[in-house]
Amino acid sequence: MENPITSKCCNHQPWFVLLVFFVFCIELFSFDYSGFTAKKSALVTVLDDNHGNVINTQSSLPHDFTEITNASVSPLPKTDEKGDLKVGTEIDSCVGRYIFVHDLPSRFNEDLVNNCRLLTRGTDKNMCPYLDNLGFGPEIENPEDVLMNNSWFLTNQFLLEVIFHNKMKRYECLTNDSSIASAIYVPFYAGLDMSLYLWGFNTTVRDSASLGLVKWLSEKPEWKRMWGRDHFLVAGRIAWDFRRQSDNETDWGSKLRFLPESKNMSMLSIESSSWNNDYAIPYPTCFHPSKDSEIFRWQDRMRRQNRQYLFSFAGAPRPEYQNSIRGKIIDQCLASKSQCKLLDCNYGTTNCDNPVNVMKVFQSSIFCLQPPGDSYTRRSIFDSILAGCIPVFFHPGTAYAQYIWHLPKNYTAYSVYLPVKDLSEWKINLNETLLRMPEDRILRLREEVIKLIPRVVYASSRSRSETLEDAFDLAVKGILDRIESVRVMIREGKDPSIGFADGDDYKYTFSTYGNGN
Repeated sequence: MENPITSKCCNHQPWFVLLVFFVFCIELFSFDYSGFTAKKSALVTVLDDNHGNVINTQSSLPHDFTEITNASVSPLPKTDEKGDLKVGTEIDSCVGRYIFVHDLPSRFNEDLVNNCRLLTRGTDKNMCPYLDNLGFGPEIENPEDVLMNNSWFLTNQFLLEVIFHNKMKRYECLTNDSSIASAIYVPFYAGLDMSLYLWGFNTTVRDSASLGLVKWLSEKPEWKRMWGRDHFLVAGRIAWDFRRQSDNETDWGSKLRFLPESKNMSMLSIESSSWNNDYAIPYPTCFHPSKDSEIFRWQDRMRRQNRQYLFSFAGAPRPEYQNSIRGKIIDQCLASKSQCKLLDCNYGTTNCDNPVNVMKVFQSSIFCLQPPGDSYTRRSIFDSILAGCIPVFFHPGTAYAQYIWHLPKNYTAYSVYLPVKDLSEWKINLNETLLRMPEDRILRLREEVIKLIPRVVYASSRSRSETLEDAFDLAVKGILDRIESVRVMIREGKDPSIGFADGDDYKYTFSTYGNGN
């Protein structure tokens, strides 16, 4: 007997085939379409998986590192050299670059700016004007043909934290979702806070804000993800100012960087200490271009300068420092007569805070001497680079061991190094040494210095360069790489606390630089 169902199907077989083919086409179309309409939400999901795990590794507090598995922190999606995803038709260029900014209580930043008249107690200097123009200070109105109009400001060298924060507000990869952030920025104005209490205050007062800050941070959910090792802050003073090693009232500075929670964070400042979680980024200069074309014009101008002096020095002697070589440098400069130009910055002599005075000298010089001063570093390093003046260093801690994200590792490509450990070792005749420099090497050095100009300036906070990376861009890239290296350690099952905040007694030597190649 014939099966009625089979009979019916066979009688209508062409229609059945068409129906199956139609359904198959719909399924195929839907599959292709979904592949070409991937949304950014898919990227967010990847990032959520990447950062959402709790990473339990704070060495200074009683956490068990063994709880972390190799899969606790998954890698970011693969990117090309620019940080963009290699796959997908709709690319999120911020993958691996997202930064979350903590909204701190105003006592840690805004209140300090609003009380700017108190920042320099005991002096006649008013810091308030320097906070104009997003921390750049007042625009220089009479550049005297030494500077370019509209790009130069009276910038205070200690306002890096304010300048950086204002530039961060316009960073292209900010996020309000901390779960997708590759780094957490803590906008604490540590330098301004310390300026309030430098003299006449006990250690309890000096440490109050620092203690309040780490308490506030440690109570936030973002802290527990990596116990602070994805957090960073920026300070406008040298890192040593935040590393007071005792509670002796006569000791200098605060102990911010020795607090257990702070040890798990990285700090960027104008001069790093010998600890591994401190990084140096350039001092703010007075040049803040708003367009790439302004930088290109300035570079061309420095190439055409008539340099009438062999070398110059802008600074003051430091007789209070027993082994300071500045006195010897000043003596040799004066003895060299027309070969050297001295800009005496001793108190009450010349206004070396005015960039017109400084740049006029540096633009007229082939070499600019950069000995250590109150500390290893000085803003004059970057003033000389702006002027196309070849810096001459006497200690590796002045630049080579400091600005590793901004200056070439091959220090012989852009500078001259004359090693002098202290005054007792001084056996140099500056005039004769620099005169022996071949002309072709001088030209190569100067060109490399001029090429560095975009890397050491903080461009206008109101605009963004299309082709050049400034000091801010390179600092952000550096700290993101630093934090990613910590994640790699965790993914490999290693303890990220090892070496993270250790002291390095060889940091200010050439142990990591070799012969500069």
